Amino acid sequence: MNWRSIALPFLLLKGALLAAPLSADWFSEQAEVMGTRIGVELWHDSEQEAQQAIDAVITEFQRLDRALSPYIESSELYRVNQQAAHQAVKISREFFSLIQTSLDYWQLTQGAFDITFASVGYQYDYREGVKPSDQAIAEALPLIDSRLLTLDAEAVTVRFENKGVRIDLGGIAKGYAVDRGIEILGQHGIEHGLISAGGDSRLLGDHRGRPWNIGIQAPRKKPGLAAVLPLSETAISTSGDYERYFERDGIRYHHIISPKTGRSASELRSVTILGPNATRTDALSTSVFVLGLEKGLALINSLDDVEAVIIDNRGKMHMSNGMQDQQAPGANR
Repeated sequence: MNWRSIALPFLLLKGALLAAPLSADWFSEQAEVMGTRIGVELWHDSEQEAQQAIDAVITEFQRLDRALSPYIESSELYRVNQQAAHQAVKISREFFSLIQTSLDYWQLTQGAFDITFASVGYQYDYREGVKPSDQAIAEALPLIDSRLLTLDAEAVTVRFENKGVRIDLGGIAKGYAVDRGIEILGQHGIEHGLISAGGDSRLLGDHRGRPWNIGIQAPRKKPGLAAVLPLSETAISTSGDYERYFERDGIRYHHIISPKTGRSASELRSVTILGPNATRTDALSTSVFVLGLEKGLALINSLDDVEAVIIDNRGKMHMSNGMQDQQAPGANR
């Protein structure tokens, strides 16, 4: 993967643009979907065909939003949250697969990634600055447990074993949507492109002979950047405490909830994961944020297809072993 050749500190790499037809150009568009701003950028020699590809990606995001939103009453996820504690609910193969993938990450992270966090998480309202009481958290905390989900692969159903259990795919759905968008670009013959959705991005090819320069947000200095990574043909996801949050009495309440406490994880400010696809980097960025610095780095260092850049709650940057190796004497610059 090309991100393994990153030179640190994050120097912008230089490369010559490839020769191209005079009619070819970059085309881009943004839209508000899935509670965030998504962006699609691609290279094509036909404006009409480029627009068709962009429209297809945005349409796919809208489809997934209608299926996976916890707020849209007609969505599969909303219906499951309303009914699955009473009976097994038949769902689409796609939704079933996403739940199963989420359970795989629950096991990999020893519970740090848990879609049942919503059993407490739904009681937070970050726009209105509302948080659940200590008593409400204590009462709902036992419901954060993926063992309370029962999947039937043959019937394609999901059931909750306790009343009050809720799920939310916010830690993986946007990454999955980005991956679906990249698949669609490939189906349209696109070889160079980028899709972003909030903190999740995936790069298709390079930037016509150069790397894409992808910035990592400085958690306390918006719109400043903590680093710029020259990347190609990879996925990158950042989870941070600075997007959906409110502060009260000096405490920052944000949307990344620890399944162990039902409260906002507080050891880190941001986690950036680089890997082969955005579903994986999305889930792992959330997981590492919950795990904290020591356990999070240990997890990433145990995996051979991902790397991490972590900013702790003092603002200090830390890197996984593969990133640090680029700083060693003799490493490629």
